[in-house]
Amino acid sequence: MRAAVYQGIQRFEVREWPAPACGDDEVLVKVRFCAICGTDVRIYFHGHAKVSPPAIIGHEITGTVAEIGRNVRLSGIAVGDAVTTVTSTGCGSCRMCQQGLYNLCPDTKAIGYYFPGGFAEYLAIPAIAVRQNALVKLPGGISLRDGTLIEPLSCVINGQQYLAIGTGDTVVIFGGGPIGLMHARLAQVRGASAVVVIDPDFERLQRFGRRFDGLLLWNPASVNAVEEIRRMTGGFGANVVITACPVKQAQIDGLAMLGSRGRISFFGGLPKDDSIVPLDTNLIHYKELGVFGAFASNRRDFEEAARLIAEGGFGADKFITSVVPLERISEGIELVRRGEALKCVVEVAGPS
Repeated sequence: MRAAVYQGIQRFEVREWPAPACGDDEVLVKVRFCAICGTDVRIYFHGHAKVSPPAIIGHEITGTVAEIGRNVRLSGIAVGDAVTTVTSTGCGSCRMCQQGLYNLCPDTKAIGYYFPGGFAEYLAIPAIAVRQNALVKLPGGISLRDGTLIEPLSCVINGQQYLAIGTGDTVVIFGGGPIGLMHARLAQVRGASAVVVIDPDFERLQRFGRRFDGLLLWNPASVNAVEEIRRMTGGFGANVVITACPVKQAQIDGLAMLGSRGRISFFGGLPKDDSIVPLDTNLIHYKELGVFGAFASNRRDFEEAARLIAEGGFGADKFITSVVPLERISEGIELVRRGEALKCVVEVAGPS
């Protein structure tokens, strides 16, 4: 099979690679598309502790079921069906796994990192993922191309489940990349009256943020966001803040601009060697603020993401701005890194 093999820093080699066999407890997927995630970009330029070259990465995957192992019993999925796959797997026995929260398992392992990913023509879904019901059938109305958005949108849905965004809320998002704009669009869908997106790369923010009607786009170099949010809310503050970027100051400013009983999600993690942030915890105490984190997603989030995209109102087509063939995967990575693509999808194989 053809695969884009990650050989190390800034090295993809597109070449023939042994196709995986379908084990008795596995499912083989013929990959059609795999979108480029910001994490893929970081792996390409900086490596990753859980990725040992040569490796096949990529986790925003769609394809069709090619083969089902003889011990596998899938409900509602047959050979030829269009599917995506949940990224996180767990040990299957810990307290988090017993609740289906495989992303929070202390021994969580992910497709595209620990297990081979989707930048190859075939992907064997490992037995542990099959047992954890990782395969998600695409509902009618979703193309295989647009289905690549299910995984990132599922992470956004997981992050917002704690925030109870509703009608009339003022929501502020730090970070205007694809995840930040997905947060913004989901907040709109859930009824927020004002959605502000803040990003210092204002040229990119304007280019892509204007694709979505009604968003307020701010440049932190020219707007004091904390003061402006207080002004536009009559001194109250924002109801919800989401930091969809790895920036300490965003977390500090986000907490400062919340109104009483506001909620903040530290959605974007900070560098592991520089993750300590000075926070005024009296703001949390006296305003009764809620502070939440978010990491990856689970099957229920995939199902909701698929439903939202299938219904058509989310605007999936506005997120995908570039499609490149597998042979040009490095070009796609560069498009994302330079901010010239919002979501770039790799066409791994042509239609059957």
